Amino acid sequence: MIDFRSDTVTLPTQAMRAAMASAEVGDDVYGDDPTVNDLQEMAADMFGFDGALFVSSGTQANLLALMAHCDRGDEYICGQQAHNYKFEGGGAAVLGSIQPQPLSNQSDGSIALEDILNAIKPDDVHFARTRLLSLENTIGGKVLPQAYLAQAQKLAFDNGLKIHLDGARVANAAVAQGIKISEITQYFDSVSICLSKGLSAPVGSLLLGDERLIAKATRWRKMLGGGMRQVGILAAAAKLALTEQVERLSEDHANALFLAQGLTGMPEFTVDLTKVQTNMVFATLDKNYEPKYLAQALLKRNIRVSTGRTLRFVTHKDISHQDVLLFLKVLTPCLAEAKIS
Repeated sequence: MIDFRSDTVTLPTQAMRAAMASAEVGDDVYGDDPTVNDLQEMAADMFGFDGALFVSSGTQANLLALMAHCDRGDEYICGQQAHNYKFEGGGAAVLGSIQPQPLSNQSDGSIALEDILNAIKPDDVHFARTRLLSLENTIGGKVLPQAYLAQAQKLAFDNGLKIHLDGARVANAAVAQGIKISEITQYFDSVSICLSKGLSAPVGSLLLGDERLIAKATRWRKMLGGGMRQVGILAAAAKLALTEQVERLSEDHANALFLAQGLTGMPEFTVDLTKVQTNMVFATLDKNYEPKYLAQALLKRNIRVSTGRTLRFVTHKDISHQDVLLFLKVLTPCLAEAKIS
């Protein structure tokens, strides 16, 4: 099966499976799991933070960050397309009593600095207290420029805000720019990093921050039912995600660009090549074709895609250059099955 739906479908490597089988474990709620402790110390050192916390998912990492930065009735500023606003079930509002203030994302994925500045609430009892600016990198496969991150950090500092990065795919952003991940994370007070997407670990994300934030996040994690016991089995794979899977992301980026170039040669699709910067391709299907029928035709040929007028294709470790070639080859007959008569 060739699965373009997301890089969350990646399977752990054989080295990860072997490491999981032989992992030294303890009880992480007691702080006794040596493999988890080693992962957290390694990650904090790699990315320039006082501490790190291993959690079950990126959604949980983002929620813990928001709840550690903000109290009830506080507010965080984010983009309309931000994952921690649009795709995480309203957790900040429901579980943290934190108000989101979503702003329009620009075409490059950023939020206009002027919009951020204008959204910060005055210190007045009528308003929620603006405490946090949350950015995402990559966002929709696009990379936020380093200069923009520096400007956003300065804006946050000058206005008494903390700044968080949803860095689910921050490794992709770093590889695309030819820089270290720490060169991106240096601009933030907290960062979440997903290990189970392009980095191929089976489960888990990291939250990074200072000692105070990690202590608060650990308490919230327990309260939310996120305390895990002999989780070193998973942390063993997570360590290999950070040490063995980052550099190879360039292969995913190359495959995504190759796929996008192939789709641009087909009149049934519209693709903006300038927005293919990492491992995501967005292709708008002509109105004379039914996306649902196209997905069904591809599935019969062991290819999975997300449905919608604009289709998102995500390349990852388990999609090779040959897989992309095969997809492009079978696409024409599949389109014939999807044409609306």
